Amino acid sequence: MAGYHRGVIDLHTHSTFSDGSETPATLARMAQEVGLRAIALTDHDTTASHDEMQVACDAHGIELIPGTEISLIDHDFPRRDRDGQVGGRGVHVLAYFLPLDPASPMQQVLARLRQDRLQRNQALVTMLQNLGFERLTFAVLEGLARNADSIGRPHFAEAMFSLHPEIVGERTPETWSRVFVEWLGSDGRAYLPKTELTLEEVVAAAAGSGTVFSMAHPLLNYLGDYTADRIERDMPTIIRSLKDRGFAGIEAYYGGTSQPIRDLMVKLTRDAGMIPTGGSDFHGTFKKDVALGRGHSGDLVVPDHVLDELRDASARSAD
Repeated sequence: MAGYHRGVIDLHTHSTFSDGSETPATLARMAQEVGLRAIALTDHDTTASHDEMQVACDAHGIELIPGTEISLIDHDFPRRDRDGQVGGRGVHVLAYFLPLDPASPMQQVLARLRQDRLQRNQALVTMLQNLGFERLTFAVLEGLARNADSIGRPHFAEAMFSLHPEIVGERTPETWSRVFVEWLGSDGRAYLPKTELTLEEVVAAAAGSGTVFSMAHPLLNYLGDYTADRIERDMPTIIRSLKDRGFAGIEAYYGGTSQPIRDLMVKLTRDAGMIPTGGSDFHGTFKKDVALGRGHSGDLVVPDHVLDELRDASARSAD
């Protein structure tokens, strides 16, 4: 396709094994079409998609990086919720080159996170029903997702629009985004934390396994609304703290930010001696304005050497 740079990589994508709309086979085909050399499929709290994605990537000549995105709690940077209560901050973390053996400590962590997610989703259904979404049931969500383990916020949003447009309105890009802010986001009326597992617990579980951690979309996790000045003021402390706690990377090349913000985040990450990882955060039709490999603004380019650095970090952490 015109305008795509052969040899770039995308280290943040989702499939039907979590909250993406495309199967691994379709995702691999799309990756070839847009000229990706390598891809990480980072479905939430699972590597169950890996084998299927590996077959598809092999067929298209694309390198697959084992990965997942996990939801954890950071107590070092607490947040105040909409009710004024102060507690641990929910953050999303990318893990690369993690072991696939179900008996490994990292896979046991993922199993616990999936159980936490299931319990949280069941509680969220009840909460939404009490808020007026009476027709939204767990069975409906299972019908929208691949299975119960795959249910995520996009499936909740899809059900809310299809079953209760009188509450959330007709689906448009604007109302879709508003649902995540006003209802399902961390300050929304129907927000429930996914887990009590901390960053430190998961980093400890991965010790010696070759797993490399990078903080996903750090501006969303820690700042919410931001300006360049605020990023320069607040992010260095956060980045240094993550490095001290065992993180090798920061998702500086994030598909949801503009080129100037990406450049600033890359600089701050490099200043801290960390790896600026990157990806589109592709979810298919659940995020229609995000293109695989190119992000929201269409100009995302994650350079090849980032993957080389991650591979070196994995080798060091396995020693």
